[in-house]
Formats: sequence, C-alpha cells, structure tokens
Amino acid sequence: MKDDKQNFVLFAVIAALILFGWPLIQGKFFPTANPPVTKIEGGKSKAVANPAADPAADGAAAVRDRAAVIAETPRIRIETPRVSGSINLKGARIDDLVLKGYDETVAKNSPPIRLLSPAGAPDAYFASFGWRAQGLTPPAADAIWTPSGATTLTPTTPVTLDATNATGQRFRIQIAVDQDYMFTVRQTVLNAGTAPVPVAPYGLVNRVGISKDPSSMTIHVGPMSVDNGGAHYRPNYKDIDAAAQKFTTTGGWLGFTDKYWLTAIIPDQGQSFDGQFRAGANKAYQADYALQPKQLAPGQAITQTSRFFAGAKEVRLLDRYTDKEGVAKLDYAIDWGWFRIVEKPIFYYLDLLFRTIGNFGVAIILLTVTIRGLLFPIAQRQFKSMAAMRAVQPKAKALQEKHKDDKVRLQQETMALYKAEGVNPLAGCAPTLLQIPIMYALYKVLMLTIEMRHQHFVLWIKDLSAPDPLTPLNLFGLLAFTPPHMIAIGVVPIILGISMYFQFKLNPTPMDDTQKQVFALLPWVLMFVMAPFAVGLQVYWITSNCLTIIQQKLLYARHPGLKVPVTK
Repeated sequence: MKDDKQNFVLFAVIAALILFGWPLIQGKFFPTANPPVTKIEGGKSKAVANPAADPAADGAAAVRDRAAVIAETPRIRIETPRVSGSINLKGARIDDLVLKGYDETVAKNSPPIRLLSPAGAPDAYFASFGWRAQGLTPPAADAIWTPSGATTLTPTTPVTLDATNATGQRFRIQIAVDQDYMFTVRQTVLNAGTAPVPVAPYGLVNRVGISKDPSSMTIHVGPMSVDNGGAHYRPNYKDIDAAAQKFTTTGGWLGFTDKYWLTAIIPDQGQSFDGQFRAGANKAYQADYALQPKQLAPGQAITQTSRFFAGAKEVRLLDRYTDKEGVAKLDYAIDWGWFRIVEKPIFYYLDLLFRTIGNFGVAIILLTVTIRGLLFPIAQRQFKSMAAMRAVQPKAKALQEKHKDDKVRLQQETMALYKAEGVNPLAGCAPTLLQIPIMYALYKVLMLTIEMRHQHFVLWIKDLSAPDPLTPLNLFGLLAFTPPHMIAIGVVPIILGISMYFQFKLNPTPMDDTQKQVFALLPWVLMFVMAPFAVGLQVYWITSNCLTIIQQKLLYARHPGLKVPVTK
C-alpha cells in the first residue's frame, strides 16, 4: 500500500505539472479559438511586392486609401453569387476581391471579408499572370491591357484582355470564373513576327505581411504547396525570409493558406513547372510558378490554361475541386493532420446534422449522443471490469502483504489471480483511450472548418468557433474592463466545471486522502484549461459529461459492487 500511495502521489505531481503547464503546451500544439474577428493582416508597410522576383510585381511608394487606389486604374468588374471586386487592367491583375458570404465579425453591419487588395493599398494581396521575359518581350508589368467582349466578369461571361509588343507578338489573357471561387486563366500568344520565340507562362500570388491567424504544430497557416505527389506545409515565413524555397513538379499547386481562406495558383496539372516561394522588401511574400518554355514558330499560336483559387476553405467545395475537377490534393489546404481518417467523417456527419436541423450547437449535441451511444457497450464492459477489479481487491492486498519482499512473485501471483477471477486491469482504459482521438478530431473539426465559423447557438453564444465571451468577472460585460485572458472564465466553461464535478462525485470515493484532494480539484483545473477553447468543443464535453452521469447511474444500478468502498 505504501508503494501504491507513493506511485499515486508521483502521478498527481506529474498531472499537476501537465495541467498547470498547459498554457505553454497549448500555445505550441493546440492554438485556441480566435476572437470573433477575422481579417487578413497587412499593416502599414511601404512596399507591397517583391521587385527582385522574376516573374516580378512592381512595388508601390506608399500605402494609401484602398478606394483611391482602385479608382485610379481602369478596371473590369467581377460579380458572381459569392464574390465581387474587379480586375486591374494595369498589369492584368486580379487584385480586388471580397467574399460575399463571410463577414469580418459577428457584429451587425460587419463588412465582408476582403481577401485581395491592390498594390499600394493596405493589406495588399493580388494575383497576376504573364510570360517570362527570356527571349520574349511580353507586356510590361504596368502595361494597360485592352478589354474586349464582356464588361463584367460573371460565371456566364468571361472577359478577354489583349496586348501587343513591338516585335510582332500578340498576347491574350481570357479570364473566366465559376459560381464559387475558382478562376480559369487562358494565356495565348500569337507569333506574328518573323522569328520563333520561347513562350513560358507564369503565375504569381503576392501578399504583404502575414496572417493574424496563429500557426502551430497542429494548424498550419502560411505558404503551402502540393508538389511531387505530396502536400507540403511550408513551416513559416521566416524560412522564406532566409532563402527562397524552390521545387520542380508535374501537377500540383502553390499559394498561401490562412485558417479559413486560401489563395492558390494552379498550373495545368499535366505539365511540369518550376515553383517557388520568396520574400521581398517590407514583408512582401510571393508564390510563383513558371512552365517550361516552348518554341513558337512564326504564324503559330499557343494557349496554356491555369487556374486561380481565391476564397473560403469550404470542405465540400475543396473536395469537389479535388475529386471531380482534377486539382491535386486541393482538399489538403485544410490541415487535417494525422487523424484525417477520423476527422473528415466526423465533419461530414456533423455537417449533415447541421443541414438537417439548422443549428450547429444542437448538431454538436446530437453528434455527442451518437458517439456516446456507439461507445456505450464498451463503457458497459468497462464498468463491469471495474466492479470485478474492486471485488478482487481484498485478495490482491493479501498477496501484496504475503509477497511484499518478492516483487517478481507478487506480479506472477497477481496475474494468476486476475486470470482465475476473469478480470482485465486494462479493460477500464478502453473507452478513455477511444475518446482521446475522438476529442482531438472534434477539436480539429471545430478549429479548422469554416462551416463552424460565426455559427450561432443560443442566447449570447453567437460564434461556436470562439471562446465564450460572457464572463462573470466583469458582471457579464456591465463593467467596463476586460479580465486577463487566463482568468476570463466564461459561463459555458463554468458549466463544464460543474458538470465534471458532479460526474466525479458519482465515482467511488477513493480511500486515500491524497486521491480525494486531487479528484476534488481536477474539475476546476480542467475548467481553466478548457476555457480558451471554442464553445463548440465545450458544448461537446458538457453533453458528454451529462450523458456519462446518466450512464453511470444506470450501470451502478447493474453493478452495485462498484460503489462499495474498498477497505484498507
């Protein structure tokens, strides 16, 4: 018994270190839910492009009002069911885009998410397509392209931009867009000159600054590519600051991923291309690709097609582009991680419940009921095993006294006792071990998927993907101060702590005083640990606790021996 107590005290100390060191672990591996504000960050940098890059985007002398920057260049309007904005005829850039279906915050009259902005404006972020200037003289980066045909880009009306050079080549860029977020870019060169020319199309996406969204070991934010058959989550922007990252592949794409948004330039999936990420002055970053050059004879024309995704990382949409439209691993833009095989089915079931019911919080509750229902037979065997273990405890203690000086013999006799009594000391761990990947998978689903973002539940819970904003420490917002992050415990985490307290109360009373103290403190420690997480995850845990309480009562009725305290 003395050894048991020492082992338990050691366990309690280790557990306490883990729990109270959780903020450090959490920041590295489990970034908490963001406040209900999401916006692409750009800051007030002076230049927005990487002037040293080839292909290159020109810089801007200063950051000015976005509306003024947009107004000073000729443009073609973009209008679809899901995006609006414009194409800059100066340089043929897609540099003005807002997402109609997503707002920056949950506040009423919040502006929509602006994904792309022109060079010279705050948060500059744009895409451009052209040709390498190696044996060919393409239009300059500041050339004004001539539009023809449609005056507004819509899903049914593509736009065509034309330009020429002094050596007889004619250049055309035709841009189409679908009902969602995918642009198709057809680049054509007609050689009306007298000599062959090498044609090597390129595409680039350029942004100033990095995202406000936190990047961690479990959720990647930043440069990303799919090349050579794999999805590569480039570690961080600092690596690109140190040196350009280059690769050559056939098929794939590259771009920048935020928590909920993605820009990706997608060359023809059947052609080899050189891709790279590189940094410029004033926190400018660029992802670009170039196809291998092809010789274009006089009188001939060549057309090469690429695509550009700029929008929200919706699971079903990315899956459709991947499975039905041939974009290699575009669904990997969502960093599912190792538990992808569990996370995606959970998401699809949760999304089905939401589409059926119309309330994401209720869908989470029903998901919890489903999971606990599936685990009920296992939990029943767990409780039965625990009851059997308690029944053999007196015999196990007698063996400890009898063989206290012979550890090997004690182990052999103990295992023989368990075999004779038909008990398995590890059986009680099974439901807990199964819950760990399920909890982690749900955490990833709630943190990663935009379908959860800004989803209302009840009353004050207007965003299930964010922490509970209502805390009694400032009298639920009546006092004009914001409590420190570590103690700003919301109402939902408090309910979580209470549910854990009552769940623990139903467990058999430990005979050791140290155990009693640890188990009495644990619910309130976990309450603080869980407080910064998404409310949706807390709703899952509260529901799970309530179901566990009901389940315990039923199983205690079947196995009354489990509640009988073990005598010393």
